[in-house]
Amino acid sequence: MTARKTAIVTGSATGVGAATALQLAGRGYDVVINYSRSEAEAHASEAACRAAGADTLLLRGDVADDSACRGMAEAALARWGRIDALVNNAGITSFTGAADWDALDAPTFQRILDVNVIGAFQMVRACVPHLKAARGAIVNVSSVAGALGIGSSVAYVASKGAINSLTLHLARALAPQVRVNAVCPGLITTRWFVDGIGADNYEKLKTQYEQTTPLGRACTAEDVAESVVWLLEGARTITGEMILLDSGMHLGRSPTVPRPPA
Repeated sequence: MTARKTAIVTGSATGVGAATALQLAGRGYDVVINYSRSEAEAHASEAACRAAGADTLLLRGDVADDSACRGMAEAALARWGRIDALVNNAGITSFTGAADWDALDAPTFQRILDVNVIGAFQMVRACVPHLKAARGAIVNVSSVAGALGIGSSVAYVASKGAINSLTLHLARALAPQVRVNAVCPGLITTRWFVDGIGADNYEKLKTQYEQTTPLGRACTAEDVAESVVWLLEGARTITGEMILLDSGMHLGRSPTVPRPPA
């Protein structure tokens, strides 16, 4: 068994997953890089983690497939003999809008749930015995969609609400050996939104977000990764929490208090 800690980060070819894998590599973890479609980006993510000092496994697999989830856990165990951290980051959506219900058919709705919810559950189930042995931690990458009921589609909102509930259940069920938390980002400055809604609409959304949130900035992938790593490494008394990374969007607009008359 290796003395180094090990982590599985699903959906780690790009964006938050890639940033998280790289930060873990820099903190002494060996890392499973998982992807389903972005092969070139996955190789780049692996190379960056190796340059940071990590041993890596590059594994293609759809988390909606239970055999792929079990295969990731088995490969990590065969390579390193332990699993200390699981980051359930893989996720998809359909940019149909939360009000355009007719644009979302049942197979698309089911596919989003399969990846975002069932995939996370299957990864937990595959890794739990080894996480318990290591007294490790799980972080689920959720969204403000699950906390505020807003997002790119009804299915996505429902899936992230389910992830938040699953986080609470797992935090109880796996204590005291395994801590389970979630991060809930708002707007993230990755290609996710650009690819989904187009560059012009993304810039409009980003500008609106920056003008209406108390902190006036969107998350970077690195911002989210820092919170994930902190929950894995430093938050020793925290479990069952959903951390909102939304620059205060959940607070709403503050009313302007008028000046008293002179």
